Amino acid sequence: MPQPSTDTSNILKDLSPYVYGTTRLGDETIPFDDRVKVARAAMDSGVWFHTSNTYGNALQVLRTAFDQDRARVPRMIIKIGWNSTDEMRDVIRQNLGPLGVKSLAIGQLCLGGALADDFAGGGKCYEAFSRMRKEGLVGRFVLEVFPWTSHVALRAIRGGFTQGIVDGYIFYLNPLQRFASNELWDLLVERDEPVIAMRTVSGGQVQRLRDVPGAAWKEYLQKRAVEVAPIFERSGVRSWTEFCVRFAHGFPQVRATVGSSSRPANLGEFLAASKSIRPLPEEIQSEIVRLHRRWSDELDIHAEPWSM
Repeated sequence: MPQPSTDTSNILKDLSPYVYGTTRLGDETIPFDDRVKVARAAMDSGVWFHTSNTYGNALQVLRTAFDQDRARVPRMIIKIGWNSTDEMRDVIRQNLGPLGVKSLAIGQLCLGGALADDFAGGGKCYEAFSRMRKEGLVGRFVLEVFPWTSHVALRAIRGGFTQGIVDGYIFYLNPLQRFASNELWDLLVERDEPVIAMRTVSGGQVQRLRDVPGAAWKEYLQKRAVEVAPIFERSGVRSWTEFCVRFAHGFPQVRATVGSSSRPANLGEFLAASKSIRPLPEEIQSEIVRLHRRWSDELDIHAEPWSM
């Protein structure tokens, strides 16, 4: 199995421990100016942002906030894809123009169809990605992973194709979800590959997901909350947000956790939890890791795309 030829310990280390997710900035049920204020607060904190032109009118909100203070425009991870490199170039333009920026600091590779097949097999897409870097369109790439796409990453890594192109991997990683298959996760850990953990708080407070009908987006999350809530309560950690941030950063290869918020108070919780991060007690972390392995085998790797 190919091994990394370089030390990965400093890759993506410039990321802020918490990355502000902008999904909720596209929620048009929230007054536009209120969303701009939250974006400005996140900008003032100095953290990285994560965004996409698929998040409603989030880019319009961000452009308004950026134009109010161009000196504080954050570095960003932006989703790019989907089925061909030509389409990817178009998606890059669809993000750069509305945001008023010249290049993407990090492009999140969201690969599907023929492009995913080409990537897994070490095809011509890698030359295209390299050209995008040389042109200054994208600084670095991280690969988006789901349970139903983990095999793509596995093939590419084992083939040695990702070396020098993919700087890390980004997927849901929180107490209720680990959206890399067991096989892929073990390989990433073995190789000490940099990881960006998405969806910090798993979609809400764990007791609410457990106890309030309909609070969990899917039934599996409610069932997992039933198992995780007692672990959280036993840990003695002050808040679910702090627990989740500490959990994600309990893995040495995790560089950042991405959490979305449209409320200043929730943003404040993320920022506070990320100031001085201590790992969870080893027995607490290990208990959840064991759940992840079981859940992956029982459900995740069998799930239909976008069903989780």
